[in-house]
Amino acid sequence: MVEDISIKQNCMPSDLYCNNLNQNSMPKRHLPFSLDVSGARKVLRQEHKFSITQIQFRQHSASVSIVMNTDKNNGRDGYMVRSLYFDTLNDYDYWTKIDGVDSRRKIRLRIYNTDSAFAQLEMKQKQSIYQLKRSIKIKREDAIMLSEGQYTPLLCYDDPFAVECYTLLSTRGYVPKTIVQYQRLAFVGKGEDIRITFDHELKASESCFDLFSDKLCLYPIKDSFNAVLEVKYNGFLFSYIKELLQRFEKSPVASSKYCMARTVTLGTYI
Repeated sequence: MVEDISIKQNCMPSDLYCNNLNQNSMPKRHLPFSLDVSGARKVLRQEHKFSITQIQFRQHSASVSIVMNTDKNNGRDGYMVRSLYFDTLNDYDYWTKIDGVDSRRKIRLRIYNTDSAFAQLEMKQKQSIYQLKRSIKIKREDAIMLSEGQYTPLLCYDDPFAVECYTLLSTRGYVPKTIVQYQRLAFVGKGEDIRITFDHELKASESCFDLFSDKLCLYPIKDSFNAVLEVKYNGFLFSYIKELLQRFEKSPVASSKYCMARTVTLGTYI
């Protein structure tokens, strides 16, 4: 349950929360702190997804590596991406995706290493052909509290996006729903305005939400012979990228890793 906070006159919610912390109403590790962040990061772009085979993954990634730069975080097969998704008690965000609603959102915590001292709190909002992604870095201990359904740590971040997330998560009954994990091989174009990613080894868990655990019990949500290719860009695609994509002989598909991960309990996503 989210802690009930009464708003006093001339006192912001974050002030009340941090005052409560000083009065030992929360564990010591959640005492107020000053984060070195410059506000939520915003990215507005278009995204296209393609379902491809493992053979196509190897072929196309080799072709892309010739004309685009390798992401600095790539290992041999890329890097790990792990996300904890939140949804309402009646799975509103899931069903808006399934029903093809034009305006929809996803809220998630994301890490790239289980030893990380931080997590990214992200909100993706789709409107027509565009995707707006906003994110803010939060401390590991606060991410753990969010994964337990406690959202008040967001009130200690001096950022409107954090307050917006707190309000949305707490007033609309959002709870953790599933963890999704995969390997991502990424390539970036000039100025990093264009990204092509190959996601493979897709796995999930709907029974454990320990985002930083090294011992998660994960099940596959896409067979090992398939992968997901994503093209992300703002503005326009260079002609050589378009020509490269034409070789894929694939049409974009509505592929949601979150919806794929919910098939065990909801069983309606194809």
